[in-house]
Amino acid sequence: MNALPFRPEGVFFDLDGTLIDSARDLYAALVVVCREQGVDAPPFDRVREVVSRGSRAMLGVAFPSADEAGILALVPRFLAVYEADMASHTAGFAGIDAMLVAIGAADMRWGIVTNKPGFLTDALLPKAMPHWKPAAVVSGDTLPMRKPDPAPVLHACAVAGCDPARSVFVGDDRRDVLAGNAAGLFTVAVRWGYLDGGDPDAWGADAVVDDVDALGALLGLKEVAA
Repeated sequence: MNALPFRPEGVFFDLDGTLIDSARDLYAALVVVCREQGVDAPPFDRVREVVSRGSRAMLGVAFPSADEAGILALVPRFLAVYEADMASHTAGFAGIDAMLVAIGAADMRWGIVTNKPGFLTDALLPKAMPHWKPAAVVSGDTLPMRKPDPAPVLHACAVAGCDPARSVFVGDDRRDVLAGNAAGLFTVAVRWGYLDGGDPDAWGADAVVDDVDALGALLGLKEVAA
């Protein structure tokens, strides 16, 4: 693991699979769509693995014989079902709340950069995490570009008033690492997320951490225990 070469001004995170575990609520929506379409829902573990790639990837697991047009036709219904009940099981991963408090106590800013559509991000955060106060929230449609393009990460840094060269980007997907690296941030891949079936050690991140305590130690936080 590469040591953090600076005291961070800002720490930016992917949302689903990094800060929050939303897979159960997304899977519940997929089960509804499968039932409506008269097919058996795939096992949860197969769906969880691809959550970070979004609705089309999850629907692709459930409907492997559907072409792109067929998958796209199901997306609006899937998102509508999810939006109607998106916070029943969603919560921060173990230790995340305490880490965010510790980041604030250390006078660092933190933010979110997600490929989740803005209408879902804006609805979910107040329901699932009303106590969170990020300095920036950039969704998948905030800009014309999405991760792995670096533009959303750079935009989050600008909104939060942080120098990218003195900031950190944390994620559970290779696209997070690609976006953070291209934006010039120190990148951290986390092993606790969905990972898209990939190996975080192969993504080119500056650091790979097993748990939130390890991330807190890398960031130089004094107290991260939940």
